[in-house]
Amino acid sequence: MSVRHRIASFAILVAQSGFAFSQQNQSSSTASASPTLPAQQQTVVVVGSPEAITLGESPRSVMAVEVGQQPFSFETAEDALRTDPSTFIEQRGAGGAQSDITIRGASFEQTLVLLNGLRIDDAQSSHHNLDLPVPLEAMRSVEVLHGAGSTLYGSDALGGVVNFITATPTEDSLTLRAGAGSFGGNEESAIATAAGHRWSEIATGARNFSTGFMPDRDYRNENASNESRWSSALGTTDILLAGSDRAFGADNFYGLYNSWERTKGWFASAQQQLGENTSAAFGYRRHTDNFILLRNDPAYYANNHIDTSWQAVVRRQQPLGHEGGLFYGLDAEGDSIDSNNLGHHARNQGAGYADLDLHSTRRWSLSAGLREEVLSGGARSVTSPDLAGSFWVAPKVKIRASGGYGFRLPTYTDLYYSDPTTNGDPNLKPESAWSGDTGVDWFPNTRTTASMTLFYSRQHDAIDYVRANDTEKWQATNLNGLRYAGVESSLGWRPTATQSIQLGWTILAGAQSALHGLQSQYVFNYPVNNASFEWSDTFAHAYFVRTIVRVAQRYQQEAYPVWDLEMARSKGWIHPYFRAVNLSNTGYQEIVDVPMPGRSFAGGVEISLRRKP
Repeated sequence: MSVRHRIASFAILVAQSGFAFSQQNQSSSTASASPTLPAQQQTVVVVGSPEAITLGESPRSVMAVEVGQQPFSFETAEDALRTDPSTFIEQRGAGGAQSDITIRGASFEQTLVLLNGLRIDDAQSSHHNLDLPVPLEAMRSVEVLHGAGSTLYGSDALGGVVNFITATPTEDSLTLRAGAGSFGGNEESAIATAAGHRWSEIATGARNFSTGFMPDRDYRNENASNESRWSSALGTTDILLAGSDRAFGADNFYGLYNSWERTKGWFASAQQQLGENTSAAFGYRRHTDNFILLRNDPAYYANNHIDTSWQAVVRRQQPLGHEGGLFYGLDAEGDSIDSNNLGHHARNQGAGYADLDLHSTRRWSLSAGLREEVLSGGARSVTSPDLAGSFWVAPKVKIRASGGYGFRLPTYTDLYYSDPTTNGDPNLKPESAWSGDTGVDWFPNTRTTASMTLFYSRQHDAIDYVRANDTEKWQATNLNGLRYAGVESSLGWRPTATQSIQLGWTILAGAQSALHGLQSQYVFNYPVNNASFEWSDTFAHAYFVRTIVRVAQRYQQEAYPVWDLEMARSKGWIHPYFRAVNLSNTGYQEIVDVPMPGRSFAGGVEISLRRKP
């Protein structure tokens, strides 16, 4: 079937699905901070820029979701990311047990995940990148950068960057939530906050579990965090401690086996301002993975991995008048693994970067950056440049363009893994990509935004697992000649003060010739079409309703719709809530041979006690 026919068929399915629409403040378009523009475009983001900047002034394609303002809209972090059609979630374990992220067709290993700007990508396997130690209830927002981000963030940022940002309390509060639902589901969370004149504290704990919608698909997820902030003569100090524990049935996750897996993660970070223009940060992560190939015969084959990683950064800015600044810094990091399968390995790297940002509000902006990364194991280095700019061609129309270079070091699984179905390769080369985009943002009035972006990426030495036929093992290898091109589009509208509508559609095409007839395990799982249509409203200033329908079509697969609905009472101190997932009862897979749950329901009550200072 031709690309034109696939797009036409997809559009017909979208039109026939009777879609509802979503919240305007989740717009992925970039816009100005002017009061005459839609309010959500004044959202301040930090991803993709060396300083905080409004979406309206960003020359990059960035999506921001204010999860803290919508506490009933998202059960998991994956739900928040699904609101961005350029981001595709490849979910295995339900309830947030295990999922992969792809952006603009890049593989799940080519997305960098940050927590408050610090790396939490897993050195053992990128399948664990979304093992977030901090509960979603403690998050303020999720920001997604589309395109290369290695200039500011280093390895893994080929396709894009996801930054999870924790909330800063402004009042004393205690929030308790409990609920139950389909498939033996159960969920509880507790949040306690305190805020003073120069300090704040937030402690959060959450868990959810299910007996599973099918055999060997049960799960139990638990995580907790505590974050302290205070101000001194030096500036703000931020200390975060967090941990997670996830156990889940892994039927068919990595082959035709009734597997089981348990992961644990610990994370600690300290961030310190050193005057107005300098800051320093340190992060440490420890992650364990216990994998059982046959759940009913644990002694047959098991993997036990312990990996650790750390990062230390110093950042400084030099203001250049009122219309720019020079930003530069040093970054050091390292990781290691102790595994019965992968062995014992460690590596370190260090980098320096500089970024020149110039701008004139509502007129133009220009950003140029360069990073030099030095890798351990010999005199090896990687240079990552980046260039982005925007220009207002009319009071309500802005054009923008960006381009850059991204790279990724192989994970320890890529290099050393071996099991009955898969082999790694210790001679793998780091993968890299040049990517660029150009787009236009239109703001016809204060209630409407529209955006369209054309993007292109060409990869070198991309890492995938391939085989000639079904009887052979998957073999890690480097591929060349991978190219991806596509179109992002979005439209947002606020018909009333409480109602919002959002439409988004990303079309993607990739070059398959790099396989030379081989089967691919991961690289060619991307969606050729991915759309979302959302609507939300708050009735009588007390009852919140949100519904979203997503339609996705993976490469060489049929398109499928998934319809979700959330309702809650948002006023007062007692908040009953109801959530329906996959109301369309669609049978679908985001990973080959890993079915997703059908229609399910959950409901409960939240008690929220607050005292403003």
